[in-house]
Amino acid sequence: MESSTDSNRSFIEKLFHLQEAQTTVRREILAGLTTFVSMAYILFVNPQVLGVAGMNKGAVFTATALSAILGSILMALLANYPIAIAPGLGDNAFFTYSVVLAMGIPWQTAMAGVFMSSVLFLLISVLKLRELVIDSIPHDLKLAMASGIGLFIAFVGLQGGGLVVGSKSTLVAMGSLTVPTTWLTIFGLVVTGLLMAKKVPGSIFIGMVLTTILGLVTKLIPLPKQVISTIPSMKPTFGVSIAHLPDLSDPKLWAVVLVFLLVAFFDTAGTLIGLAEQAGFMKNNKMPRIGRALMADSISMLGGAVMGTTPTAAYVESSAGIAVGGRTGLTSLVVSIMFAIAMFFSPLLTVVTSNVTAPVLIIVGILMAQSMRQINWNKFEIAMPAFLTIVGMPLTYNISYGFAFGILFYPLTMWAAGRGKEVTPIMYILFFVFVVLLYFINILPG
Repeated sequence: MESSTDSNRSFIEKLFHLQEAQTTVRREILAGLTTFVSMAYILFVNPQVLGVAGMNKGAVFTATALSAILGSILMALLANYPIAIAPGLGDNAFFTYSVVLAMGIPWQTAMAGVFMSSVLFLLISVLKLRELVIDSIPHDLKLAMASGIGLFIAFVGLQGGGLVVGSKSTLVAMGSLTVPTTWLTIFGLVVTGLLMAKKVPGSIFIGMVLTTILGLVTKLIPLPKQVISTIPSMKPTFGVSIAHLPDLSDPKLWAVVLVFLLVAFFDTAGTLIGLAEQAGFMKNNKMPRIGRALMADSISMLGGAVMGTTPTAAYVESSAGIAVGGRTGLTSLVVSIMFAIAMFFSPLLTVVTSNVTAPVLIIVGILMAQSMRQINWNKFEIAMPAFLTIVGMPLTYNISYGFAFGILFYPLTMWAAGRGKEVTPIMYILFFVFVVLLYFINILPG
């Protein structure tokens, strides 16, 4: 008679094909724990960033965890990949700093924009148009967009940590080193940077923990009243995106929807392909089951928009789990279980201050900015739109303007260089779309 343990193993084997992937249950669990520790920072960073937009941090904490659970389970069961999904850092930064603060759009209305872009995203994935659009935008511009978002996120981190401040004479200036909390940011940046250089798994999370401990010991961060509690209610954010859909009659919101759509496009597709290369999944330069993986991301993005968080994305931190042997969806399933357990630790939100999360934003910015090295800087027709995309995001404090600069200049410089035929029809369509969007945002009254 078959034992329950053997029965469980055969069920897991049928579900995830461990033998075919040359892995074991123990290895997959270890990989899942490694990935979770590497990306757990988002549980505290996402509420911090969206809290600046005026959203309820407790509700965002729960929405973040649930969208990560949903996305990672879908990735496990639909695509059988060791790739975790959670709300992306680039998306939440765009939402707060570009849409809510820079454009003056209420977070409730902006969340309606997220919901609409999620619906379009799901439709595009179902109709298999996603890969077509991704392929139509030149590789150099994709790299520039990732790099620009990296610089923007790092700038937000430097500002939030007190290392960079506003200045009337020079626009920006070095922050004061006499402010004690600024030294928390410096400590976190140094410690996390050293751990990253030593390739310690979960470096970002460990850096956050050590910075928080220093803040508590020095009393720069007040002690939490408790550590474990009931899961925070999502009532302040749940369904707000649907309730505010009528707000989308404002033409300014079209730009928001489009840019969320574009950011989500590149975030997950680029990460998936990079992780598939690392794990050895690629076959004939194509990723098997990529449609299912994109579907998992699309559904979790829609779910997150309803619950009250910005778009989800495949997490590059999944590479940590892949590095220790994760090869199947069991790794992603373990990540989702860990997020479920973490939901009971919401009181720790009070100790994770902006000085604790600032080093995370700076480090993630560094990682994203590495895409710059692959851009073809030798060709000016490519270098100019790429450069304007990259610097446009931090210098205008708006990710959408960076996108716009690149998409507007690329067809023009390519045409001037006699390479107009290399520009895809979709790029020309995007050119005119962005001209109209910029008109609505900047010129049209109101």
